[in-house]
Order: sequence, then C-alpha cells, then structure tokens
Amino acid sequence: MNTDDDQKVPELDFGDLLSLEIPGLYRYAYSLIGRPAEAEDVVGETLIRALERQTQFHNQTPLRSWLHQILRNIAIDRSRHQSHENLVEEVESTWNDERYRVDAEMILERLELRGELQEALFHLPVKYREVVVLHDAEGWSSPEIAAMLGAGLPAIKQRLRRGRMMLVTSLAKGAERRVANRNVVMSCADARYQVSDYIDGDLPAEQASLLEAHLASCATCPSLYTSLVGVTASLGSLRDPNTVVPTDLAKRITMKLATEHHSHGEPASPT
Repeated sequence: MNTDDDQKVPELDFGDLLSLEIPGLYRYAYSLIGRPAEAEDVVGETLIRALERQTQFHNQTPLRSWLHQILRNIAIDRSRHQSHENLVEEVESTWNDERYRVDAEMILERLELRGELQEALFHLPVKYREVVVLHDAEGWSSPEIAAMLGAGLPAIKQRLRRGRMMLVTSLAKGAERRVANRNVVMSCADARYQVSDYIDGDLPAEQASLLEAHLASCATCPSLYTSLVGVTASLGSLRDPNTVVPTDLAKRITMKLATEHHSHGEPASPT
C-alpha cells in the first residue's frame, strides 16, 4: 500500500531547474547573436552567473524571466551595436506610404524555409528582434516581456509592431539578395562568420573550399573580405620591432612588478 510519502515527487534542486531552461535560453541567445557557438557560450555563462547569484533569486520572480534577463545583459555587453533608429524610422515611413506593397506569395514561400526566416530575423535590430522572438516564437505575453526587460507595456507593444513590420520588409528585400546570389554556395551569414578563421589559416580544408566558392560567386561578400584582409595587414604594420621603451617607463614597470611580488610574499627579483 502506497503512503503519502511514497507518492511525493522529490523537489528539484536549483541546478536541475536551470537545466530545464536551457532549450529556451539557447533559442533566445541564438536569436540575439546568430552564431551557434557563441550562443552556446552565452548560455553557459548565463548558467554560471545564475549559480553564483542563486541567493539573489526570489521566487516571486519567474525563474525563466530572471535567467533571460541575465542572458540578455551578457549578450548586449558582448555586442554594443550602433543605434539602428534610422533603420526603424525608415521602415516606419515606408509602411506609412500607401503605395508600399510586397509580394505576399513570395514572402510566404520564403517562410517555408527555416534558414530564410532566420536570416531575415538577423537583419532586425536586437531590441526589436528579441521582442518578436519572445512573443511570437516562444509564446511570452507582452506583460511578461515588459517585466523581464524592465520596460513599459506600450513600449513593448510598439517594438513588437515595428519588429513585425521590419521582418516582413527584410523578407521582401531577401528576395533581391537571393536573386543576386542565385548560384552562391553557403549563406552570407555563415561566410562572414568563418572568414576571420580563413584569413588566419584556421579553417578546415573542406570549409575553406566552400568559403572560396562563396566568395567567387557572391555579389556582396568579396568587398568585405578584401577590406578585412586590408585591415588585418595594416594592423600588422603597427608592430614596430625597433620600438624603444623609455627608461623611466621601464623603471616604473619594474618597480610595480617588484611591489606586486613583495605583496604576495614573493621575493623581488634582483635587477
């Protein structure tokens, strides 16, 4: 015969509760960043910070919301993008023009391809993209998003409205990019993520071949690649092997090191 104690479900510890939130956190991180490896890294850092701040968590705040706040702060700190308000105003102005129209059939066709939708999403400024993703993809309510972001409900609704408009416009413009890059291998987003490793010779041979094929046929990426190569080469020229450290500066550095060694109980090295 089962007793009440036998039927009790053991409570999950804090680590177990965090584990349950990983899928949603990863989707949110990827929507903000657009690169799988970095999104995974951000989720890991979020969980570490959550464990470190466990005592700061209060049950009256939903765990999901608290974790998303931490993740968002990490992601924003990593990528302080320039203001996109000009883009927002441009889209708003376009939609207010009664002559503006899009090819709905083409957009619906693009929506059937997951990669097309993700690419269009990444053209949205982060503060609009995150609201669209949380509301329309993750099923959060507008009040929940407002509470998590610390913003007013009207502001969140405005971001949602503008974000949806920008997404449709981005999908419409994507058709132009697709025509220009009809025979291009791999997406521009993937190519631009890998090009730095390619310049350093760190890209595996197979991926390097795909990237080279992309650069040979893409309408937009070659100029970016050429510019990256130029910037990298110019930065290298800043390293002057004949640079002489002023005597006074060298002396101050040596004294600083000696002080640090002494403060840690280590004898200072004789000069």
